[in-house]
Amino acid sequence: MEKYFSLFQVTEEAISGLLQSALSRGGDYADIFFESTTSDELTLRDGEVNAVESTADYGVGIRVLKEGHTGYAYAESTLPAEMEQAARTAAGIADTPGLRLTPAPLKRLSAPNRYPILGDWSDFDLLRRKAFLQHFGERLSALSGDITKVIANLAYDHSDILFANSLGDLYCDERPITSLVAHCILERDGRSENIAVSRSFRRGSEMLTESLLDEMVAEVAAHIPYLFEARRPKGGQMPVVMAAGSSGILLHEAIGHAFEADFNRKGISIFSDKMGKHICSPQISVVDDATLPANRGAVNIDDEGVPGQKTYMVREGVLTSYLHDRISAAHYGVAPTGNGRRESFRFNPIPRMRCTYMENGSGSQEEIIHSVRRGIFVDAFTNGQVEIGAGDFTFYVKSGFLIENGRLTQPIKDINIIGNGPEALADIVAVAADSRVDDGTWTCGKDQYCPVSCGMPSVLVKSLIVGGDV
Repeated sequence: MEKYFSLFQVTEEAISGLLQSALSRGGDYADIFFESTTSDELTLRDGEVNAVESTADYGVGIRVLKEGHTGYAYAESTLPAEMEQAARTAAGIADTPGLRLTPAPLKRLSAPNRYPILGDWSDFDLLRRKAFLQHFGERLSALSGDITKVIANLAYDHSDILFANSLGDLYCDERPITSLVAHCILERDGRSENIAVSRSFRRGSEMLTESLLDEMVAEVAAHIPYLFEARRPKGGQMPVVMAAGSSGILLHEAIGHAFEADFNRKGISIFSDKMGKHICSPQISVVDDATLPANRGAVNIDDEGVPGQKTYMVREGVLTSYLHDRISAAHYGVAPTGNGRRESFRFNPIPRMRCTYMENGSGSQEEIIHSVRRGIFVDAFTNGQVEIGAGDFTFYVKSGFLIENGRLTQPIKDINIIGNGPEALADIVAVAADSRVDDGTWTCGKDQYCPVSCGMPSVLVKSLIVGGDV
């Protein structure tokens, strides 16, 4: 803890004084979020590592809550005068007539460390990182003569967090994220295709191993044989089998956001009146989890001082919980779920997902495919659009296969899947026992950006609209 007081040039007494100032014009609650973030990124392009970027960010955000009003202000320094001004600005924004509370004495919180840094970056210097990225690019380029370009990035972000609130909670957190990304461009007979692969974990330099490269290179290699054979299929309404892993992005976007409590508190979500009701098959349980070790979406303690936890949104087909920050938890009269997250000290925390996935069912992917007479199998999504209130979505499918008489046949590409999130959840009729979290560089952009992850087992949705050829 002393390291963080020194980094932000504050003391417990000074923090208590800022909280007192934040509550000086009436407030039910106040918190202070200190953050110092450094980022380093190397880029490989045209066969060599030729770009290095380093950035730093530092500051403090102060929030005041009062009878449904929120005041928020931040300072890009921790000079006492600037922090005091931010505290009084937040107090003024939230100003309503009412009792002036006194913040509770600070007590230090502790939580399990779900992302210990085992490899210090000082032991993996810039030259070693450059050599690692160069080696990765060379391995990818050697996969096929069709590969004409490889673009790869190695990035490391490190955030030091110090947090305190008027309830007396005080904690610090050291948050690492290491990400490795590659894009391969392939050309054959005048046609151009591309493959992307990524991994991201809350780890230090210990993440950078040859076995990681083996895994990522193998993923690219598995897609190359089908790239130039894939065709746009005939469209229509049909069964869709979604592969385990990255199909979880549909779970996150089309369904997960509708479980975030701010949308339900405001009556925007289609699930606003469905708490405690059956919304899908009893074989389905959907979780938002902050506790997976080293996962990109893991949280020791959220950005409001609530310990990270595993939250069942749907258990055996029944809606059991929304994803709460302190504001929505107070509205519903429940405990917060540790989903209060923010992009940085410049942003107010709001309910955000962490790692969202569906738990295992029974059976296998092969059995699910075998049950489909005609449909499609999808294993890679890219972008999409979702209307959070109603849950209507359109997702672009990068790759997959036709299913004909229970077998995967023609590779397919460049199609849209169109449907409604809640209806698609209710239309899942088979869930395999192969649930997997995808460890790519998923980032959620709900007004502000937060690292997340997602996953699911292989599932069969009995009917979705597939946008293909007429």
